[in-house]
Amino acid sequence: MSQRSDLRQRRATLESEWSRLVPRLKTAGPASSGADALRHEVTESWARSLSSVDPGRDSAPVTDGGTVGHRWANSPLREPVDDLADELRGVADDAGFVTAVTDESGTILWTCGGRTMRRRAERVNFAPGGWWHEQAMGTNALSLALRTGRPNSVFSAEHLVTALHGWVCYCAPVHGPDGRVLGVLDMSTTWDRSNPLAMSTVRSLVSAIEARLRAEPPRQAHGTPGQVHLTCLGTDKALCEGRPLRVRPRQLEILTLLALEPDGFPSGRLREALYGDRPVSASTFKAEISHLRRALGGGITTRRYALTTPVSCDAVDVLRALENGDVETALRLYRGPLLPRSAAPGIEEWRTHLEVAVREAVLASAHPEHALRYGERAPYDAEVHEHALRVLGRGDPRRAIVAGRLSTALRD
Repeated sequence: MSQRSDLRQRRATLESEWSRLVPRLKTAGPASSGADALRHEVTESWARSLSSVDPGRDSAPVTDGGTVGHRWANSPLREPVDDLADELRGVADDAGFVTAVTDESGTILWTCGGRTMRRRAERVNFAPGGWWHEQAMGTNALSLALRTGRPNSVFSAEHLVTALHGWVCYCAPVHGPDGRVLGVLDMSTTWDRSNPLAMSTVRSLVSAIEARLRAEPPRQAHGTPGQVHLTCLGTDKALCEGRPLRVRPRQLEILTLLALEPDGFPSGRLREALYGDRPVSASTFKAEISHLRRALGGGITTRRYALTTPVSCDAVDVLRALENGDVETALRLYRGPLLPRSAAPGIEEWRTHLEVAVREAVLASAHPEHALRYGERAPYDAEVHEHALRVLGRGDPRRAIVAGRLSTALRD
């Protein structure tokens, strides 16, 4: 079948779907749905989309394996959206919408909304990492807003992809101070909950984001005020702009776990990493996350907990040094066990991992300085002292120090 014949057949199928739905929509009352015929810009979008998009696909494709925390951390939209996060969540929760922010490519970087609506949205990958450009997901409000640079809405069977016929989406592009489209803000819900005020709400929120972009240039992701410095080996300190970050021990544990696992945690796994089998309520867990998010000025994604705020961490630096074969740097940074006062299962697991990784690197090193330095902190580790004696030269006067350490370790 030729592409033109395929287009005619698919258009006929979709227009039939639309015609079937119109009386139902009028009865339900969505007066904003428009006329009895599909809009010209919608059918034009279908024509462009059919060469790359199967209307029968069930969800949006994934960008970067679904891990977009680094893209959000570097996005110029992050700070203004963080500033408005409470308002965005309030609007989404009250109206039963899912709200999303994308970058200029149509990749969703941030979402919020009630649990039920977010679960529905996740079925079609309307979630961080989902790619909603026209060539990826066909006709939808996000793709039209990106293409035209103007607000747009797409209702039910106007979507090319059949899996989206149960949705209505209201969307507006976000322009930077130079006029460039940086991404879009979208509010989506099921078609039977469409609201004529939704588009004006989207426009108002976008205006607030754009005002913040004009008022203050976005920060760079690294080496600027606002970066958090976490020291968690042998101690437990977190600094932001050189000042102590006011967080409780449990929140410091969360921050450490998120720094060590940049791909983030599903809610259940993070809760288990913090509390294990202890009967801790969901509200207590969420309160800890919320307090840390406020302390970071946003900085934690909602669907899958991950950092969007730049955080430097000495434990991460040790692991990176070991990956690069730089035992010298790893030993210099490894000042002691991870968060030594913590009993969180996830912290204990990482503590053991770090201890074993550093020790094995020392035992594999042919440089005696590594075993000598590690032996100072591990006086009862006979295997490390024996390794030091093997790699030290026979005439090296430091052999006496190591022999004394080994004697003490074997005696005890």
